[in-house]
Amino acid sequence: MVLSNDPLSGVRVDYSASELDEAAMAPTWWEQLSSWLADAVRADLPEPTAMVLATADLEGRPSSRAVLCKAIDERGVVFCTNYTSNKSHDMWATRYASATFPWIALHRQAHVQGSVERVSAAETALYWRARPREAQLGAWASNQSRVVPSRQALDNAYEAARRRYADVEQIPVPPHWGGVLIRPDFAEFWCGRASRMHDRIRYRVDSDRQWTLERLAP
Repeated sequence: MVLSNDPLSGVRVDYSASELDEAAMAPTWWEQLSSWLADAVRADLPEPTAMVLATADLEGRPSSRAVLCKAIDERGVVFCTNYTSNKSHDMWATRYASATFPWIALHRQAHVQGSVERVSAAETALYWRARPREAQLGAWASNQSRVVPSRQALDNAYEAARRRYADVEQIPVPPHWGGVLIRPDFAEFWCGRASRMHDRIRYRVDSDRQWTLERLAP
């Protein structure tokens, strides 16, 4: 493959976002991330809470997928998933994950990486109650990441779940579903600049669990 002759080699965006200055950063990474997420919501971006979750298995083989962020606070970033899925198997094996918020339309990205743990059952129940009923039924119907014989098999499983809970006002939380917390060691904020001289500022936790702010080369 000769990349210089590939039409994709000419596809690029000339970034012109405002600069990212250390002095203007929030005191904590979670306040900065919450602020940028609020900007993405106000900008009416599609799926502003979407983040690309990356995991790896014990042999180092990586995989990634988009999930929705459900909470950001001083502990870390929370998303919900099937605890028997491939990503969960990776996370429970390595106890580590990373997530990137790709707000490309705003010429911004944010990235966190750190250890993972399940949230409490009470916190999972809170997220569960906020899900649409149809999504709750889907969580019961789908054996996530497992091979299925056909689309019809999935539709049949969903219909079976719908019938099962037809007369139940509040569908219970499946035992295999819940929240996962990424507790960051690093949180990086990226802002696109001209000439590919982008701004990258990282919050890094040290051995004393104190956070340091530092600039990275693009």
